[in-house]
Amino acid sequence: MKPIAEQGYLIVAINTPDINYVGCAETLAKTIKYWHPDAEICLLTNATDASNPPLFDYVREFPYPLDMTNPWANDWQVFRATPFRETIKLEADMMITSAIDHWWTLLRNRDVVVSTGCRDWRDQRAVSRHYRKVFDANGLPDVYNAITYWRLSETAKEFFDTVRNIFENWPEYRKLIKFPEDVPSTDLVYAMAANIVGADRCTMPFASYPQIVHMKRHHAGSQTEAWLNEFVLEYKNYMARINTIAQWGALHYRVKEWTHD
Repeated sequence: MKPIAEQGYLIVAINTPDINYVGCAETLAKTIKYWHPDAEICLLTNATDASNPPLFDYVREFPYPLDMTNPWANDWQVFRATPFRETIKLEADMMITSAIDHWWTLLRNRDVVVSTGCRDWRDQRAVSRHYRKVFDANGLPDVYNAITYWRLSETAKEFFDTVRNIFENWPEYRKLIKFPEDVPSTDLVYAMAANIVGADRCTMPFASYPQIVHMKRHHAGSQTEAWLNEFVLEYKNYMARINTIAQWGALHYRVKEWTHD
């Protein structure tokens, strides 16, 4: 699709019977607009009644039919759906807790950048490999698609075409790796695509940002996934502290039932 704007953030929100991802996307959009009032945001969704401005400058439906047996498998469509020449894609169940406009300067060093690694709430690089066994066993890059940058380019087209090919032909690709997932996650498919396209062309493992603060149990060090029941969260004026430690960048809170303004 021909771009109609220079740069902006794309938030993907596929509602399911159990989770209102559009509601999560609205929260994320509020936090982006707080820190960057002039930022342009596109909501990519399957919800026909999704809200429009002022939260979202653009609301797009997926250009191709959705595979609802695995909602992750639709992710390749972002390349064709974005209205921007330069795009930063963000997962819906996150919030921005500080200025992030400096991301653009770093990310422009590549045609495609999938964020590498993640941080814990202590602002330390997360070290748990509990969720990354298939990555380690197969020598795959430690990517997190929750923050993905691309600009309109042949490299980006090649990357997302590869993502599509892997999702649509997963029974064949799963034969190529050790300990494959029955239903592939977006992170795993992105990692495989990065290896095929060339990790040096679409990752920056040396960069300390952008990285998500991941509140999944083994990264957070909580006893259960319901980390809000164990940690003290202070959230005011679009800033967050967890156990008194200020959070920076993108906080991947994951607890979808958490309501906030």
